[in-house]
Amino acid sequence: MADDAGLETPLCSEQFGSGEARGCRAAADGSLQWEGFPDSVSPDYLPYQLWDSVQAFASSLSGSLATQAVLLGIGVGNAKATVSAATATWLVKDSTGMLGRIVFAWWKGSKLDCNAKQWRLFADILNDVAMFLEIMAPVYPICFTMTVSTSNLAKCIVSVAGGATRAALTVHQARRNNMADVSAKDSSQETLVNLAGLLVSLLMLPLVSGCPGFSLGCFFFLTALHIYANYRAVRALVMETLNEGRLRLVLKHYLQRGEVLDPTAANRMEPLWTGFWPAPSLSLGVPLHRLVSSVFELQQLVEGHQESYLLCWDQSRNQVQVVLNQKAGPKTILRAATHGLMLGALQGDGPLPAELEELRNRVRAGPKKESWVVVKETHEVLDMLFPKFLKGLQDAGWKTEKHQLEVDEWRATWLLSPKKKVL
Repeated sequence: MADDAGLETPLCSEQFGSGEARGCRAAADGSLQWEGFPDSVSPDYLPYQLWDSVQAFASSLSGSLATQAVLLGIGVGNAKATVSAATATWLVKDSTGMLGRIVFAWWKGSKLDCNAKQWRLFADILNDVAMFLEIMAPVYPICFTMTVSTSNLAKCIVSVAGGATRAALTVHQARRNNMADVSAKDSSQETLVNLAGLLVSLLMLPLVSGCPGFSLGCFFFLTALHIYANYRAVRALVMETLNEGRLRLVLKHYLQRGEVLDPTAANRMEPLWTGFWPAPSLSLGVPLHRLVSSVFELQQLVEGHQESYLLCWDQSRNQVQVVLNQKAGPKTILRAATHGLMLGALQGDGPLPAELEELRNRVRAGPKKESWVVVKETHEVLDMLFPKFLKGLQDAGWKTEKHQLEVDEWRATWLLSPKKKVL
């Protein structure tokens, strides 16, 4: 309690002129933490924002080239173009985008938090593809409406994915209950960068308007800069919560070397180009009716499970499905995910701790065991390994009280077998 009081009560304060005073609190390691930047945000805030500004500037210039091409295709400057035709094209383009926004938000809205970095990078690359379609649209007038509609559909997906992931990253970067402040400053920064891009565009467009080849060359250069800056910005992020990709990396390293990777090392190794699509090998929060159809199957599934989850392992496809109890909290879900990934490791060839190595040798040497028997045996191994692994995560700086694992909303209750209890 004394430590909590020390964290809440400012040790001292200061102010500049008639400005607002800022307090200073004692950190857990004995250092002083002043309110405001940089202590009010995560350590990765500055490098991320620097590269984010570069990508926003490049995107603003590319957007100007794309807008010029769309206006040219609609008929601006063409005496034969009619207002009704331009209006119809614009309405079809906008309605297609609105429909795409609704469908994508329904389809992937709940998944964006789990892999915010990967979806953010995906959104910006898709935005470049959309702008390329707009630039090429006037080249093929007969397909102009379909091309700009497809482009706007992609842009609306970008707005959903980009906006959602930006919010997730703001939650990560705000460290003093100051999410609104961080979000407002991020918006202001982006506005300033876009304003600078607008001014440069006013100088650039007259130079490239009469030369389509030069205009396309500028677009490719800006697109390359945009993608590179986005990659550097996303790579600079150090997320301290575990999603499936980071947990897989950390667990693999722990099983092979007995050490837990810290968030900086794990984020540096995390795949960005392919990690946003969920792996089918692990499914958390599946409905119970999908796994059992008889009393015998239910008894087999429940046998040996002492935690608030039931795990079903398909050895032939190396697929793990987990049913969660109503009481399952973040720690239980983290254990269930660790359990599922550990079962996958039994079918690999890498080094394992002695307990798992012995189990893998028994599984391979003897007659093929039923999956529920292997799951029961791994529960006993995990009872020894998981507390050490969890403590290692906490000591390395991971936030285990929450996670970014992809978990469906299905929950179930079941009667435990005799002599078993929910921990």
